[in-house]
This record gives sequence, C-alpha cells and structure tokens, in this order.
Amino acid sequence: MHASQPLRVPVGTDAGRWSTFHGEKTLVVAARTVTSTVRVLECLPALLRGDRRVTVVFAHDPTSAFNDGVLDLLHDAGCRVIPWEQVGHAEPDLILTASENIDVPEGHCPVLVLPHGIGFQKQVPDSRASGDRLSGVVPDGLLESGRAWLAISHPGQEEQLLSSHPKAAGRTLLVGDPCYDELLGSVDRADVYRRALGVPDAHRLVVLSSTWGPTSLIGHHPELAARVLAALPYDEFRVAAIVHPNVWSGHGAWQIRNLLAPALDAGLMLVPHIHAWRPALIAADLVVGDHGSVTLYGAALGKPVLLGAFGSEAVPGTAVTALGRAAPRLDVHGDLHEQIASALTAQRPDRFATVAEGAFDQPGQALPLLRTALYDLLGLAEPVPAPPPRWFLAEPEETGARVTAWTVTTTAAPGGGPGAVTVRRLPAAVSREEADEDAAAGRFRHLACDEREPDRRVVESASVLLGGAPARTAAAGLRWVAETLDRLPGCRLAATALAGGGFLVGLRDGRVVEAAMTGTATDPGVPAAAVYALLRAAAPLDDVLVTLRIGTREEDVALRLRTSPSPGSAPR
Repeated sequence: MHASQPLRVPVGTDAGRWSTFHGEKTLVVAARTVTSTVRVLECLPALLRGDRRVTVVFAHDPTSAFNDGVLDLLHDAGCRVIPWEQVGHAEPDLILTASENIDVPEGHCPVLVLPHGIGFQKQVPDSRASGDRLSGVVPDGLLESGRAWLAISHPGQEEQLLSSHPKAAGRTLLVGDPCYDELLGSVDRADVYRRALGVPDAHRLVVLSSTWGPTSLIGHHPELAARVLAALPYDEFRVAAIVHPNVWSGHGAWQIRNLLAPALDAGLMLVPHIHAWRPALIAADLVVGDHGSVTLYGAALGKPVLLGAFGSEAVPGTAVTALGRAAPRLDVHGDLHEQIASALTAQRPDRFATVAEGAFDQPGQALPLLRTALYDLLGLAEPVPAPPPRWFLAEPEETGARVTAWTVTTTAAPGGGPGAVTVRRLPAAVSREEADEDAAAGRFRHLACDEREPDRRVVESASVLLGGAPARTAAAGLRWVAETLDRLPGCRLAATALAGGGFLVGLRDGRVVEAAMTGTATDPGVPAAAVYALLRAAAPLDDVLVTLRIGTREEDVALRLRTSPSPGSAPR
C-alpha cells in the first residue's frame, strides 16, 4: 500500500463501508524492529483474546537500522499492516509498541511502551544523533506531551529512569515482565524441549547467548562456538547458540551461517531467533553469555552462567550490571571443558536469586497487570474478571546438522588385556587436538566418519568408516563391510549397526567382529572405537567383555569373532 492510496479497511474514516468487523476502539501496534515486534506478538493474543471490541492493525515503521525482517514477521503472523505514515488516518485510541524510538504522529491518544529487554540496562547508538542514548526511553518531547506510558518490570527501574530522565515522573506502569513469566511457566517442560531440540538423554546442553554489537559474545569472540564444540566431548554435550535478532537483521542469515560454518558442521544448534530461543533457554544446562537480556533471563531461571563477554555499555546500577559482578568470567583461551564442567558442578540454582529479585517484581502477574493497563488506556472495561491464559511455550523444532566425522581418542587397559576402554569423541570439523598417541599407555587416536560425510577428503583419510543406517540383515551388513573396505584402501575398520540389534565391525585383514552393547545404542561409532583400541593394543577380540567408559557413563560391550581371516592375509 502506497501513502497516496486511501486507507479503507479495517480502520480509517471510510472503514465502516468496507469492514466486516466493527470495533469500538482501534489499537495500532508499532512494528519497527524484529525484536520489538516479536515482544508485542508474544503477549498481545493473551491480552485481547476473543474481544471483538478492539480492532488491531500493525503499522510498519521502516526507519530502524534493524528493520529487515519486520514485514516478513508480520505477514507470517497474518497481521493487517499499514504504512507508518497512515497511522494518523487510522485514528488510533492507543498506540502499543516495544520500540521507544518511534516517531509518534500528532494527536491525543496514549502510547504504551513495553520493554523489549529487561529494563533500561544498556546504552545504544542514537538514530537521531551521533551519540548514544539509554535504551527503552522515549524522547523527552513525548514524555512532556503526557501521552507516553513506560511499562517497567521492577520499581528500581523507575528510580533509575528518574535519575537520568526526570520528565518520566509519573509516566511509568509497574506490570512485571511477561516474557519472564512465560519462561517461569514452562520450566517444568525442560526435558520436553530438550528432546524436541534433539539433545540425547544424559547429555548436557550448553547455550551460547549473544546480544548485538561489537562487545557482544559473537561480536567479540565469533570463533567461540567452534572452540566450545572442539572442547566438549560429543557423547556428553550438545551446544546451541541464541543470537540477537539485530544481528540477523543487520547482517543477514547468510553472513551468520558463513561465520559459524565450522561450528555448524560440528553440530551447533543455531536457534531460530523469533520465538524458539525461549524453550531453548529453558532446556539449557548452562549459559555462556554476555550483557544481553537472554543471559540475565537464564541466570534468573537458576542456570549456571559464565560470561564470555561483557560490554561497557551496560548501565551501572541495573540488574545486568549486578549479574556482571556476580557471574564468573569464562577464560576463552583457557580449558573450556574444565571451566564448563566446574560451573555445572559448583554453581547453585540460587546463585543469582538476588539479581533476579532486582529485575523482576511480582513474577507470574505480568499478563493480568498488563491487561488491566491496556484496557484502562483504551477506555474499555476488561471483558471478564478471569486472568488471561498462561500457555506453555511451544516445542522448538530440531536444529543443527548431523555430525558425520569425529576425532576419536581411545585408551585401552595396559598390558594387552581387554579390561576397560575409555572413548572420547570430538567433532572432526572443529577438533584441533594434535596426535598424542602413546602405545605404552594404550592411548590411540583415529578419525572416524559416517558414510554420509560430505567431504571426500575426510572419507578417504578416515581409519574407521561407519554405516549411515542399520543394515537390514547380517548378510547385508557383511556385504557393506566388504564393499567399504574394498572401496577405501586407507580404512582399517568398517562398522555398521544391525536392524535387529548389535553391530558388525569388519577389519582390513578379513576378520569380522560381532559386538553387542548394553543399553539402547544404535551408533556403531562407539563399539567400533572399542575394537580399534583393542586392535591397536594387540588385545584379544574374541569372546571378550569390555567396559566402555564414555564420560561419566559406562556401557559393556561383548565381542566375538564371526569369521577367521582369509588364508595368507595379514593384518594392517
């Protein structure tokens, strides 16, 4: 719709001739950035549910540096969108926004400003001037007009606001934080969200959380995701990243994915930035973050937190600054595995309770308080006395590429006996470990890859090849093993799972080992690692029971030879 075209439906002076629904009041939602628009979309349905008296339209303000993606978001949500210059013609009774930087047209209707983060905790570039401004605060002119109302989540935010913007006196509404309440209301579904994300049982989920700007986690340490994945054993951890919508809007998905390509190849779960970050945060076992709101939400939920970055633009005296004092720093050049494991063990869930108390007032009451304020500003009675619904957060979709190559370190019992084998696998796409084999200590390293590995060089240099899907029969498995060893002369072992249970591990010398594991494992990589370790240690492979140690987990694997080597063949 162009500015010259008349506005006919559902609002405007001529709307009555064209509209199907005739509301008593018009609510205009300002849509300027993805972050602010999402915040309104996440709470508005519960506030206005089923009320035909309110006509809602979304006005697109294209002036933000982070405007890209707003129209797609609105259209995907099915919103009626009008150009910002036609807001005045819509004759709104209330303008609702989570962006404080909108250019409000002249008029008398009130403007309700929701926070798109947690309070006024950050200095950001001022789009109207060359300096910075306090995030979340509308221009003084709008405060002086008496039209603006700023929703806050804690009384301390009003005190902070008045110290720097005295014209905000009497213009705040204490309503709490709807986003925090949604998180609290869904914390008991953490296991559901973990399964939906594809996190295996008994694995820890580490979430990297980054705000935007050069001092953010991703801005300051763009390689950190790959380094974390290179440090955390694949059979014990999964890693996800939550990146601020302004990064997506400002740089584009292609740039982000290109920057994170090594980490994505290693299985990084790059969480969609619109809604899915909330269940992903609930699913987290630990958050590595910065001075952004998502890190503070994680701390308030009782998650262990390590700060990998913390920008100077964080405002003193705010909850996020308190978090900066309370949370330990991550030494990004130190032993990441040790630091993360230590935080998982040492940090208590109540470590940041005082920080949360300084950020959120009356948890669980935000939607009722916000609905009361909304209807009061609209000049309407609340439709029913019952509180608005409190929905569980939707399950996220599984994300992250399948890992198809690993650097595997095995340590077999010394002395040539089967005993126990320790297995540590790291994604080969990011593994930086140098060979440190020690035959006397029974420690060996090899490259293993799935037959679906896309890099030909990796496939051709792997010592162990793994079948991508279980063989339907033992005969089919034997054929696959023989063909794989014949096709790849550098391969020492070829292993596949069997659909009926168990595994076949074929050796270069013609022997085939049958393996049966405890538990429900279907990944041939673990029993193949055990066979490789015993083979390199010159330990027996027939009729032996080996204890596999994979992190803190132990599994037993029984091995027996299915066939003898062909006459004249020699082991390699």
